[in-house]
Amino acid sequence: MRYYSWKAELLRVAIPLLVVAAGCALFDLGLLPLLAAALLACAWLLRHLQRLSDWLYNGAKSDPPEAAGMWGQVFDVIYDMQRESSQDNDRLQAMIDYLHASFASMSDAVVMLDPYGNIEWCNASAHDLLGLREEDDKGRQLVNLLRSPAFLRYFEAERYQAPLEMVSPVNGLINLSISVSFFGKRNRLLFARDVTRTHRLEQMRKDFVANVSHELRTPLTVINGYLETFSEHGGANPRWDRAVDQMLQQSRRMNLLIHDLMMLSRLESVPKLADESVIQLRPLMEMIREESGTAAKGKRRIEIDCDDKIAINGNANELRSAFSNLAVNAARYTAENDRIILRWYQDDYHAYFEVEDTGIGIEPQYIPRLTERFYRVDQSRSLDTGGTGLGLAIVKHVLIRHRAELRIRSAPNQGSVFTCVFPKSAAVQVSGKE
Repeated sequence: MRYYSWKAELLRVAIPLLVVAAGCALFDLGLLPLLAAALLACAWLLRHLQRLSDWLYNGAKSDPPEAAGMWGQVFDVIYDMQRESSQDNDRLQAMIDYLHASFASMSDAVVMLDPYGNIEWCNASAHDLLGLREEDDKGRQLVNLLRSPAFLRYFEAERYQAPLEMVSPVNGLINLSISVSFFGKRNRLLFARDVTRTHRLEQMRKDFVANVSHELRTPLTVINGYLETFSEHGGANPRWDRAVDQMLQQSRRMNLLIHDLMMLSRLESVPKLADESVIQLRPLMEMIREESGTAAKGKRRIEIDCDDKIAINGNANELRSAFSNLAVNAARYTAENDRIILRWYQDDYHAYFEVEDTGIGIEPQYIPRLTERFYRVDQSRSLDTGGTGLGLAIVKHVLIRHRAELRIRSAPNQGSVFTCVFPKSAAVQVSGKE
């Protein structure tokens, strides 16, 4: 395509006018011929402008009008741009159709939402799991169709880091995992997955652990009783004394394991708190200090830093178990004469129970998994400490029931800090010390 500059187009219009002006001056014709020539030039320009307007008004779908000079260049450039835009639109539409076809074939429900929460598109599975139909619900507010209080809180809070588990609004036997993510300009994409099988397997696991723990408790109590009798009245055959002591030690360890498993099972199966009361922290921390002092070999320097002006509202047995587990862990994973500090304080936003130690510390890659059941960083050392591997899992579940969280800071050979972060509403102001 030849490029025409504005100078060439100016010459195209100016040369005829100059010729007419020269003729008028030469033959003394006056200004009338020049005015007529100027009007013809304007009419020529307006004709091309009208052709451009008509072509654009009709969508520029046909071939561009034939024109010379800069006008022909304008027609050709617009036509090329329109053709490229049409090709881009076709590619985008093909991609959208491909994504829609992919989402439509999924067994998970997929719902696309605009920035205002209106439904733009959903697949067929959205009808089976959520009761949504694209042809009926397109353009409607999602929160007007899914009225579960849990979903409304999750959707409107816009904190979508973790999925929401809820019962399907169209089938109470189906458990769903809802996840939402932002894309584009505050548009949202919702996925709903049927996790009924996983939920049932998890419930079966919980029931199995609870039942087995309960059934093992009675025979283990009998075995433990006889072993204690043999240990107390040993001496008839000294060769068996060491074996009886080892069996008694392992029996007691199994008792602790069953106790922790039963507590975990209860924490999971009873979601709501019961028997809440206002708990003074200093007496509780004194009790925990005594327990921690006997949990490991050798002495530990256990200090208490307690704000006596505040108490905590919660379940006394559960909080005692959680705080005791943290303190006993600190005692087990520190050396003799190491320092352990138990703290209770608050700031403008939260209340904190903290256990700080100067022990061996934990490498950063292990910290996210510490609250998993039976997870141990060092298996050989854990056998020496006598723990069950469930202590931090119990702490996690107790804190969840109290709307709190566990934060862990640690570094190898620099000690650890385990902090229970409670909402400010859990702290209760008290008038004085007890």
